[in-house]
Amino acid sequence: MRANRRVDTKPELALRRALHGAGYRYRKDYRLDLGGGTRVRPDIAFTARRVAVFVDGCFWHVCPEHGTRPAANTWYWEPKLARNVERDRAADAALIAAGWQVVRIWEHVTLGAAVAAVTEALARSDTAAAPAVRNVPPVTDVAPVTDGRPITDAGRPPVAGGQGKIA
Repeated sequence: MRANRRVDTKPELALRRALHGAGYRYRKDYRLDLGGGTRVRPDIAFTARRVAVFVDGCFWHVCPEHGTRPAANTWYWEPKLARNVERDRAADAALIAAGWQVVRIWEHVTLGAAVAAVTEALARSDTAAAPAVRNVPPVTDVAPVTDGRPITDAGRPPVAGGQGKIA
């Protein structure tokens, strides 16, 4: 089973590529340390909007439409697949309790439907967070205080007598 990928599966890559192309920025395979010592790793996490996206494989997460039960070594596979489903439900409950929205997408779902589900969840999170954002006072532009030397791109005055390189 070493050849089975945990991250960067084809459906996940296609979804990430489409979301990035639409202008969304996210973290991939980002570990979330939730209350009670629970750790969850969504495939795609929108941390500011608190939206966690999971792209689940039909076999590994027992899809009701396409999930197949192995005929050989059922003593091994049935408990393993059941633990996967239980872990998914526990992760969903922990994320919801921590105030996150959870989006689970099966690998057989079309790319357009997957992108629509994610953007809908992001829109819901924007409308829920909008009143809190509107109450924030605007930031005024304040010029940085320096000793008279020009500020470089790095935000620091240039080093005297050189290019700022470390010898």
